[in-house]
Amino acid sequence: MLVWGVFIAFIILFLALDLGVFNRTPHVIKTKEAAIWTSIWITIALGFSGIIFWLFSEGLVDNPTGLTPENAVLKYITGYLIELSLSIDNVFVIAVIFSSFAIPQKYQHEVLFWGILGAIVFRALMIFFGVALINKFDWIIYVFGAFLLFTAFRMLTHKESEFDPKKSKVFRYMKKLFPISYKMDGDKFFIKRMGIRAATPLFVALIIIELTDILFALDSIPAILAITSDPFIVFSSNILAILGLRSMYFLVSRMLTKFRFINYSLVIILAFVGIKMLLSYNVEIPEWLSLGVIGISLAGGVLASLLIPDSSNTVIKED
Repeated sequence: MLVWGVFIAFIILFLALDLGVFNRTPHVIKTKEAAIWTSIWITIALGFSGIIFWLFSEGLVDNPTGLTPENAVLKYITGYLIELSLSIDNVFVIAVIFSSFAIPQKYQHEVLFWGILGAIVFRALMIFFGVALINKFDWIIYVFGAFLLFTAFRMLTHKESEFDPKKSKVFRYMKKLFPISYKMDGDKFFIKRMGIRAATPLFVALIIIELTDILFALDSIPAILAITSDPFIVFSSNILAILGLRSMYFLVSRMLTKFRFINYSLVIILAFVGIKMLLSYNVEIPEWLSLGVIGISLAGGVLASLLIPDSSNTVIKED
């Protein structure tokens, strides 16, 4: 438990430094700043693989699945890359939510900070129950595998442009619970107008982001459980991927239209992980193959986006 406590303490420290020191004053996150912070978070996450190797070598963390230090590192990196790649789809939804409620760029980081904080708590609970289910009921892994295949199919056929936060059931329900103001007042989540306390668009965006992240976690948690059911690896890889989501948002959201085929990469990754879960008790798929599929899928989506002309932007000249 000491290792868990130290890890969670470091996460709290990173979050406190992020909002209380590095981003104390609301400001627009430029592409250069986002790229630097994204690089920092990825470096920290990949560097943590050395900690994983040390912990499993010295037996400082529970090892219920009997992993060797080398296997633990491979599973951690694979899980982290899966979570990081699935975050790309989350970025699109966040961008739509901010746009729909006209959230100024300089306040978006604060909303994401509190959204990420809530996501850490919810995902920790989902990981705990997910690992417990797999350990207690062997057949649940088939349910997770089938669910991931269904998610891949839904992602393939779903049109992202159909998502409208203001028409969602969550937004309609929120309006019944308390008054909602469409006016901003700096970085305040609530304001008082004519004696009535009302939620600002910042708070509305935060709640919708929080709830949509829970929906995304329904995909990502089973995906990483297909790699390993070791609770510490699942938790650490998932949380470190989430911590880098804010900087990744400001970097990737401006390039979403450019990398238009990346969605197909995510479909391939989810389908592969789903099949891996369904075959887990009969066929052992090595971690290097999983890493290869993830890497090739993401690289293929990026290259296809860069090399294949976008027909929607093609201008047809009339004679």
